[in-house]
Amino acid sequence: MLSEPRSGRLAAWGNALLAGLVSPDDAVLAMVGDDAVHRVEGLPGEPGPVGLTLAMGRLRSLGVTGLRVALPAPGHPLGLSGPPEFNARALDAEEAVVGFGAPYGLVPEVYEAGPDGDVHVEVVWHCLPVREAPPADVPSLGEAERELAEALREATEVLSRLDVAGSGPVAEAALDAYRARAERGRELLAPGYPPRAVRVLELAQRIGLLISLAYENGPGGAVSASEMAARGQALRPVERTARRAQVAAYNSSVEERERGGR
Repeated sequence: MLSEPRSGRLAAWGNALLAGLVSPDDAVLAMVGDDAVHRVEGLPGEPGPVGLTLAMGRLRSLGVTGLRVALPAPGHPLGLSGPPEFNARALDAEEAVVGFGAPYGLVPEVYEAGPDGDVHVEVVWHCLPVREAPPADVPSLGEAERELAEALREATEVLSRLDVAGSGPVAEAALDAYRARAERGRELLAPGYPPRAVRVLELAQRIGLLISLAYENGPGGAVSASEMAARGQALRPVERTARRAQVAAYNSSVEERERGGR
């Protein structure tokens, strides 16, 4: 939850590209981010891996008009619609992109090489068939925003009672890095997304950061097994809510277009 999922970047900028709102070069640059290179393999009509520009053009020619995000976790197939083979691959990767308009999906496989501080990252997106059906457990933007506010209040109360570390130099440095990133030109979503989606995604990612800090900063005052269990009970629902909100934000472009076509 701490970092932006690769599936989110690919879907958001892929949707902007498919809608004609950005150039292929700008879209691919944003999709790749800090990674070295992304390729797509398994595309119908392509004998081997291809670059993102060609891949997006091929998906468009196959009938894909939009891209949705899935962020599944064990017991929670968030954003998935099947079949089981695709769901299993997506669950292993903890993310996927699902095509809208044609039954194709993409699951990332990440390769890393090099020493700390100079890691070379390559990503291969595997194109696989998906079932054309509504994605699992994805709320509307309005529902996601309300759920986030409620979950954050409940979790804050419990974590405060257990004295879970949420301050100090490590936490402050992480929060400062998040704030700096958030100020860099509002890069969370691509052109074509409603302002509410940006707001929901910002809150979901900030909550994800706080959850990560709570897990990483040690037991705080939660010294007993029962208190540790209570902390886990507090964090799991809000983490699930934040993931649902992220998916709702990334998928809102397609959902709005789908509603408009009815």
